[in-house]
Amino acid sequence: MNYPKPIYIPQTISTNVSLADICSKGVTENLTSVYSSFQTDGRGQRGNKWESEDGKNLLFSFVVFPKELPAKEHFILLQITALALFDALSEYTDGVRIKWPNDIYWMDKKICGTLIENDLSGMNIERSISGTGVNLNQKVFRSNAPNPVSLSQITGQEYDAETILHKIMEHASCYYRMYENGESESIRRKYFDAIYRKEGFHRYRDENGEFEATIEDIEKDGRFILKDREGNVRKYLFKEVEYII
Repeated sequence: MNYPKPIYIPQTISTNVSLADICSKGVTENLTSVYSSFQTDGRGQRGNKWESEDGKNLLFSFVVFPKELPAKEHFILLQITALALFDALSEYTDGVRIKWPNDIYWMDKKICGTLIENDLSGMNIERSISGTGVNLNQKVFRSNAPNPVSLSQITGQEYDAETILHKIMEHASCYYRMYENGESESIRRKYFDAIYRKEGFHRYRDENGEFEATIEDIEKDGRFILKDREGNVRKYLFKEVEYII
C-alpha cells in the first residue's frame, strides 16, 4: 500500500474539517485519508450542501503536502483527485466522465462532488485537502440537487465504502507520484481525454446568456477553452461558465 491506512470516523462535521484537525496536531504523511459514514455539514462547490444518507455512501478526504507548487498551478491537484475517482469508478461501469472542473458524472448524472481546500505559504501551496462525496448505495435523493445518481442505482449492486476508498487512494497515490516525478503534462492529457461532453457541440451559459460550443482545450491553469458555433474562442475560469444539462 503506497499510502497510510485510512482513518475511519463514524460521524463528523465534514471529513475536510476532521483531516485538517488531524494535520494541526502533528506531522501527517502525504496521502493520509479519513472517511466517515455521516457528515453533519458536508460542503460542496459554490457553498452548496452535499446530501448523503447515513451509512449509504463514501465520504472521504485526503491530504498532500506539495513541494514548491505555486498557487497558480493548483489545478494539477484537482486533476489528480478527479482522475483517481474516474479510474476507480470506471472499473464498475461504463459512461463515467469528468465534468470540468472536478465533478464526476455518469452519463448526464452526478455521482461524485469534490471540494479542495488549499493552505498557502507565501506564493506556494503548503497543504491541500481534497474532500469527496461518492454516491454509492443511496437509492433516494431528497435534496433539490438536479441530477444525482449512485453507483448502486447504475449497476443494481451494493458496495463497501472502504473497498472503494482503497481503489481511489491507490490511483491517487499513482497520480501523485507522477506529479512528483515531473509528469504533470501526462496527467493533463489523461484528464482532458476523460472530460464530459468532449465531443460535439453542447449548450453552456455564461454571464451573457446561453450558447452552443465545443470543448477546444483545458489549459494548465484550469482555464476552460470553448469554441462557439460562430468560431469564437471563449476562455473561462472556474464559476464563469456552466453546462446546461
